[in-house]
Amino acid sequence: MPLGLIGKKIGMTRVFLKDGTAIPVTVIKFEPNYVVQVKTVERDGYNAIKVGSDPILNKKGEPKWHKLTKPIKSELEKAGIPVPLRRFKEFKVENIQDFKPGQLLKVEDIFKPGDVVDVRGTSKGRGFAGAMKRWDFGGFPKSHGHRYHRAVGAIGQRSDPGRVWKGKRMPGHWGNEPITVQGLLVVDVIPEENVILVKGSVPGWNKGTVYVYHSTIANRRKKKLKTKREKYIVENLLKAEEDKQSAQTQPESN
Repeated sequence: MPLGLIGKKIGMTRVFLKDGTAIPVTVIKFEPNYVVQVKTVERDGYNAIKVGSDPILNKKGEPKWHKLTKPIKSELEKAGIPVPLRRFKEFKVENIQDFKPGQLLKVEDIFKPGDVVDVRGTSKGRGFAGAMKRWDFGGFPKSHGHRYHRAVGAIGQRSDPGRVWKGKRMPGHWGNEPITVQGLLVVDVIPEENVILVKGSVPGWNKGTVYVYHSTIANRRKKKLKTKREKYIVENLLKAEEDKQSAQTQPESN
């Protein structure tokens, strides 16, 4: 998994371009992300950093160290991290010398507008669902006299193999499983809020934990062409921000 950060899905909104086009975006906020451990090829067999986030604090903002197990508490204290952390994730990196234990990872240093990212999260749990709702089956005819409407249909086999194949799409629990959405465009980065705006939707509920990292399919030919077509969104927003700043710096005319 390439370099990334641990964040929280805040919700969805939209941004407007200068021509009035509405772009749907998901707001992802990042709590302080720290480098907990640096792994090297010589010692661990691969280069990676272990990142921790989601501080455990009480209502007064004081750290709750007693919530951690002794091994995790010892690891955080060894890295010099000032707060107890709840979430951890490893990200593979090439330049391992750029990181050290206890280092604070900033959003603006990892992501910038125009980047293509993958977002991994846990989908919403829908409970027990039938086959039509769970797998989007079309169902049987709904005409008068038909005995089956929302049934699954035949699931059996002949005497060989004489059983139902593993993985057969049938009623059951739907959702609450890890899902990765690939190739999402970073529309904007707001460093003062530790927030990024990602075009489109991401899995999970509001305030759910998500893992955002540089896309593994960004170099594919189709993805490059799509990113090129979406480039105007970032350019439009950057131009609007520049015009706004220049207007604020110019003296008012009498």
